[in-house]
Amino acid sequence: MDHAATWVARNAVASAVVVLLALPGAAFATEGALGRQVTGTNVQPNAGIVSPEPIWAVNLSQLYLDGTIGGSREVPVSGRTSLGLDAKVAFTLATVLKTWDTGPGRWNFASSFTLPYVWTKVNSKVTGAGGRSIGETDTASGLFDLYFTPVIAGYHFSQTSHMALSLNIWAPTGKYNAKDMANPSLNNWTFIPQVAYTKIFPESGYQLDTVAAVQFYTRNNATDYQNAPVFSWDVMGRKTFSNGISAGLVLGTQQQLGNDTGPTADRLNGFKGHDWALGPIVTYDRKLADKRSLSLSLRWVPTISSKNRLDSNSTAMATATLVF
Repeated sequence: MDHAATWVARNAVASAVVVLLALPGAAFATEGALGRQVTGTNVQPNAGIVSPEPIWAVNLSQLYLDGTIGGSREVPVSGRTSLGLDAKVAFTLATVLKTWDTGPGRWNFASSFTLPYVWTKVNSKVTGAGGRSIGETDTASGLFDLYFTPVIAGYHFSQTSHMALSLNIWAPTGKYNAKDMANPSLNNWTFIPQVAYTKIFPESGYQLDTVAAVQFYTRNNATDYQNAPVFSWDVMGRKTFSNGISAGLVLGTQQQLGNDTGPTADRLNGFKGHDWALGPIVTYDRKLADKRSLSLSLRWVPTISSKNRLDSNSTAMATATLVF
């Protein structure tokens, strides 16, 4: 790769580091109607590029979601069911990514680790004595489940076409109580094989990034709830400008591949769900001194269609990444 391509690849990691997070869902389709990923937040600029140079990248992300499922539907939450669900979730994620010194060949490798913090508030209606519906509210905050990616393998088809493969792992390290509706944990291991691809059109300034993944959950032993695998796909198109600003659109979906299982899921006929989200994104990239670079981004990706998943008009995410 020539000097220009190397510069692009190094600065690309500033944006691409977040896509390797497979950003988490709230601790509530899946049990709680969300799962590990929030639709429309998984793809990032330059998602398929792993830097051919050894670098460190530090990322800070803030994700907010205010979602609901109508009261006519039963939702599985912590081993019981709720008539509808309203949930507010705020995630703060700190990530460190290291690309390894593997030379300027077609293959390059990296690893990452994420420390997430969550605040969540859940409103629901449960059936009380005499069959009456009783409103309940629960809040929780604290360190969320840890997230790490042992190996990210990047392949450069050309200077304008790149792919990244990874296996992302969530460990159930957060505090969990099956009696609570709001928890800073999903209480299961989650394994997410993922492929990301980036295509750059330098003559026009346009760029296409896409990410596809499948989420495999272990059983939540505290509630005897087994989430079915979930397929996710996000795609983003952007127009970049000479001043470092770019603007575009993000389209994303989550599609459950089977029925959930367990006593609660069986009562709800498997609680199979899906959703779609669509919204704008704006980014800014700046090269700093000493080969460092800074990337900022802001997106709003409201739900446009959903079944058995949280429907949100207020999903927003802001990120800042420093590469050195």
